[in-house]
Amino acid sequence: MIEPAFLLAAFLGGMVALGLRLPPMVGFLAGGFVLNALGYDATPLLETLANIGVTLLLFTIGLKLNVSTLLRRDVWGGASLHMLGSTLAIMVMLALCKWLGLGLLAGSDWHTLALLGFALSFSSTVFVVKVVEKRSETQTAYGRLAIGVLIMQDIFAVLFLTVSTGKLPSPWALGLLLLIPLAPTLRALLDRLGHGEMQMLFGMLLALVLGYALFQALGVKGDLGALIIGLLLAPHPAAQTLARSMFSLKELLLVGFFLNIGLIAMPDAEMFAMALLLVLMLPLKSVIYQLVFMRFRMRHRTSVLATLSLTNYSEFGLIVGAIAVTSGWLPPEWLVVISLAVALSFAASAVLNGVSERLYRLIEPRLPSIDVNELSPSDRPIEVGDAEAVVLGMGRIGRSVYRRLQKEYGLRVLGIDSNPQSVKRLGEKGFNILEGDAVDSDFWDKLLMSHGVRLVVLAMPHHAGNLFALKQLRSRQFPGRISAVVEYPEEIGPIRELGANAVFHVYDEAGRALADSAAEEAGVISRASQLG
Repeated sequence: MIEPAFLLAAFLGGMVALGLRLPPMVGFLAGGFVLNALGYDATPLLETLANIGVTLLLFTIGLKLNVSTLLRRDVWGGASLHMLGSTLAIMVMLALCKWLGLGLLAGSDWHTLALLGFALSFSSTVFVVKVVEKRSETQTAYGRLAIGVLIMQDIFAVLFLTVSTGKLPSPWALGLLLLIPLAPTLRALLDRLGHGEMQMLFGMLLALVLGYALFQALGVKGDLGALIIGLLLAPHPAAQTLARSMFSLKELLLVGFFLNIGLIAMPDAEMFAMALLLVLMLPLKSVIYQLVFMRFRMRHRTSVLATLSLTNYSEFGLIVGAIAVTSGWLPPEWLVVISLAVALSFAASAVLNGVSERLYRLIEPRLPSIDVNELSPSDRPIEVGDAEAVVLGMGRIGRSVYRRLQKEYGLRVLGIDSNPQSVKRLGEKGFNILEGDAVDSDFWDKLLMSHGVRLVVLAMPHHAGNLFALKQLRSRQFPGRISAVVEYPEEIGPIRELGANAVFHVYDEAGRALADSAAEEAGVISRASQLG
C-alpha cells in the first residue's frame, strides 16, 4: 500500500502551487523534497506507479501524433542540431566553471564534461506534454514541433542506452517490424470494444504489455515501445477517444513520477549551488533552440513558444547520471545535483510558460522579419475568404453548429480546427474547414481582416482556449456576435464577463432539446403555447 504521507504531501504541494498560480506538478516536486527532508524514501510501489504513468503518457502521445511529423526537416533536423549545439555549449560552460575552481568539477576530464553536456541537452517529455496538454495545444504548430523534437530525443536516448550499457537489442527485436502489418487488426479490435471500461483496458494492455513489456524483453526501451504502439493506432478515429478515456488515470499516476524525483536524494549547500548554476545555463539552451528553429523558416510565434516549452532539463538526465555513476564515470553526488537541477528547471519553465504569450509579444519585434511566402504551408496565416460565420473547434458540437448554421440559416460557414487529421477528414466530407490555432494571437489578426464575418462560435473542448479566443476578439473590437459553449456551470460567469453575446451549457441545452423532442413526439402542448 502507498504511504499516506505521500498522498498528503502531493495534495498539499499541489494546493500551494495552485495558490501561487503554478502548475500542480511544481507542488508535487516540492512535496517530494519535503518528504525527503523528513526522512522518507522512495518505495518500490511509488516507482512502479511513476513508471506506469510515464509509459501511459508516451502511449497517449503516440495516439495523437501523425508519423509524418517526425519526417519533417524542422523536427529531425532541429532535434539533431540542437543536441549537438547544446551539448557543446554546456560542455564549454562547465569547463569554464572547472577553470574557476568549482569543487564538484575538480578533476573532471573532458569525457565527464561531455557526458554532463549530453545529459543536460535533453528536454523533459513528461513536463512539456503536460504543459501543452493543459493548454489544449498538442495539435498547434508549436505543440507538434515541440513534441516531435522530444520524440526524436527519445530515439537518441535509446541509442545512448544501447551504447552505454554495451548490450545490443536481441536479434528477435527485428520481429517487432511485424507490428506494422498487425496494426490494422489492432485498430479493427478497437472498433469492437465501444467506449467503456473494455476500451480503457485494451489501451492499458497495448501500452504496458504489447508496448513496454515486449520491447523491454527484446532489449529496446519500453517507453519507446508504448509510444510506437500508440503511433500505430493513431490513424483510427477512436484513437482520440481512447486518449481522452485514459487521461485522468495517466494524470494521477504521473503524480508519483514528480514525487519520486524529489525523493531521490537530499542535496547539501554545495550541490544546491551547482544545481542552481545549471539552471542559470537554461537561457543558453533556449537561445540554441531559437536559432535552430529560425534556421527552418517558421513563424516567430511557433519557434518562440516551442523554445519556451522546451526550456527545461529532462528526467533522462537522471538516467544518464545513474548509468554514469554505476559505471564509475561520475561521482555519486552528481546524481543528486542533476535531480535537483531537473526539479528547479521544471519550476522555472512553469513560470516562463505561464507568461509565454506575453514573452512572445516582447521578443517578436526584436527578431528578423520573415517573408510569408517562405514559411512552411502549415505555418502560414489563414485566409477566411467570404465566410459569414466561423466555428472554432470542429469536434462533435462544432460540427453540429456548422451544419445548422449552413442548412437552417443559409450562412457561409468556415470551420477552424488545430488537428490536421481532423481537418483532412472533414475536408474530404465536404466541410469548408481550415487548419488553424485559435490560441495563436497572430491567427486573429489575419482572421479579422475579413469584414464579412458576422458570427463567431467558440466550440473548442477546453474552457481556457475559449476564454483566450474571446479575449482576442474583444481586444480587436470584433463588431459581430460571439457565442460560446461551456461544459461546466462555473465556466458561464467568466465567459459572460468577457462579453460573449450568448453562452450555452452543453448538458442544459442537450436536456432541453431532448425534453422538447420527447414532448413533441408524445403530442404534449407546452403551457406557453396554450397561453399564446
